[in-house]
Amino acid sequence: MAASLSFIIGIIGNVISILVFASPIKTFWWVVKKKSTESYKGDPYITTLLSTSLWTFYGIINPDGLLVMTVNGAGAIFQLTYVILFLIYAPKAKKVKTAKLVAVLDVGVLGAVIAVTLLAIHGNMRLTFVGILCAALTIGMYASPLSAMRTVLKTKSVEYMPFLLSFFLFLNAGVWSAYAVLVKDIYIGVPNAIGFILGSAQLILYGMYKNKSVSSKPDEAMEEEGSAHLMKRGIEMHSLEENLSNRSLNKGRSLPKPYIDRQYSFQKIIKTLSLSPYELQSSRPPHESDVEGGNPDQP
Repeated sequence: MAASLSFIIGIIGNVISILVFASPIKTFWWVVKKKSTESYKGDPYITTLLSTSLWTFYGIINPDGLLVMTVNGAGAIFQLTYVILFLIYAPKAKKVKTAKLVAVLDVGVLGAVIAVTLLAIHGNMRLTFVGILCAALTIGMYASPLSAMRTVLKTKSVEYMPFLLSFFLFLNAGVWSAYAVLVKDIYIGVPNAIGFILGSAQLILYGMYKNKSVSSKPDEAMEEEGSAHLMKRGIEMHSLEENLSNRSLNKGRSLPKPYIDRQYSFQKIIKTLSLSPYELQSSRPPHESDVEGGNPDQP
């Protein structure tokens, strides 16, 4: 009875975990469409690829680890696809950095763990060694939303903590915690129990600050709208004053000049055109800088 129940819960855990693994598909759809990773980071997908690969290896060496192997094998395929797409569409500098991280973690660390486990460790110690590493990585994954929780407490807004992701992580941790109790696997149980507690805390925070975030937005919008209205009125008044001033100047400039001044200006232009460059320079009135401190072009 316990075996069949654990199998059913394990199947449910597989479905929920695959939904979590598939959640970045929309993100990478836009990456492929825009042919750029923009400001996205590849670190989460690289570390999750390492985690799912190690859990797959754990399921392989565990006689009762079929469901662990299947779900994490599927997760590793998802994460490998995301990493490849990231490497294709990332800028050159980010691409080089990501490739180095993939080489170190997903090739170097994973290869070293598999080699040490198979060559240097024997018996039940293999499960202990790999299980501890997997548990540590899973705890780190569940602890990553702590920064988002800190932001929620600081801003009193759940804008940066998506509800669906928090809910599915909470559900995933709860199901796998129940599975671990039934199959008596401490390495699956401990990290998922911690994830269940952290997921519960995220949902509690969401319930506390959800309404406050919604109610604060209209006030902010009204303030922004009022500021924009005042700024618009100020610009309009300033433009009106400039138009009035320009009209006054234009009226003054449009007055007809006396005939004598126009005749004198015409004669002055003819005289200027007939001067040589040297005479033109000599006839130039002194500049203020020339009078006060000499020619500024001279050292």
